Amino acid sequence: MKIGLVSAILADYGFEKMVDTVSELGFDCVEVACWPCGKAERRYAGVSHIDVDELDEARRDYILDYCAQRKVEISSLAFYPNTLDGDPLKRAANVEHLKKVIRASAMLGVNMVTTFIGRVQDMDIEGNLREVAAVWPGIMQLAEELGVRVAIENCPMLFGPDQWPGGQNLMTTPVIWRQVFDIIKSPMLGINYDPSHFVWQMVDYIAPIYEFRDKIFHVHFKDIKLYPEKLRQCGTMAYPLDYMSPKLPGLGDVDWGAYCSALTDIGYDGAACIEVEDKAFEDCEASVLKSIRLSKRYMEQFVI
Repeated sequence: MKIGLVSAILADYGFEKMVDTVSELGFDCVEVACWPCGKAERRYAGVSHIDVDELDEARRDYILDYCAQRKVEISSLAFYPNTLDGDPLKRAANVEHLKKVIRASAMLGVNMVTTFIGRVQDMDIEGNLREVAAVWPGIMQLAEELGVRVAIENCPMLFGPDQWPGGQNLMTTPVIWRQVFDIIKSPMLGINYDPSHFVWQMVDYIAPIYEFRDKIFHVHFKDIKLYPEKLRQCGTMAYPLDYMSPKLPGLGDVDWGAYCSALTDIGYDGAACIEVEDKAFEDCEASVLKSIRLSKRYMEQFVI
């Protein structure tokens, strides 16, 4: 596996400083945030280390040369919107930008995009599956034409009242994965596997690795800590952040030895990107950099 970093945590850095930092910290690769330039709707969103709207051949060559000189590979272009947003204008804008990111990924020779499938958050699962069938064939047709793999992260995007009640990403469990893959029968559609999201959903995060071995295109290293005493008080129907918290790898409840062992069992040899979303390390730039170093040092027990 190639150990990498999700660039969104370096939100205040430009492209060059971000790549320099990734290189100096000894990462093999980076998942590059490619949001539209402008105000973010949520934490860790709105980061644009590559502006796909401004990508031409000259900029492409500059990006590839800059990364090559620093021995950093781009594992994926990342854009995590709600492509099934209930607001038609937002939905259209998100789908259009995702297509731009797919084109940019092909242009850069990365040929991987990490994203969400989306969800109408106040609609039932069956209705959302119909929305997937209406929206996603066009996206995947473009991806197939350009030879770009699209890896859907299994984050429910349900944390608090803004995403209540259903969250903003449908593709969150093995049951729904099977349904989506039955609807969208594209070899270019797969999974960006993050075990932390299964921890708080009370889903087995090891067994699906074997079942979906051919669909795991990209993986994340992020942890989640459950607080049982809070869960006993508020129950699973509460806002998830009422009983859990994202943590650095090794500071939560994921069994990283078991997870990485399963990935080696299936012969996974792709990118494994650390995703830092731990509020305990966000008070200043020095703390953010410390959190990245700590995460990398911990995960290097399992991935070199």
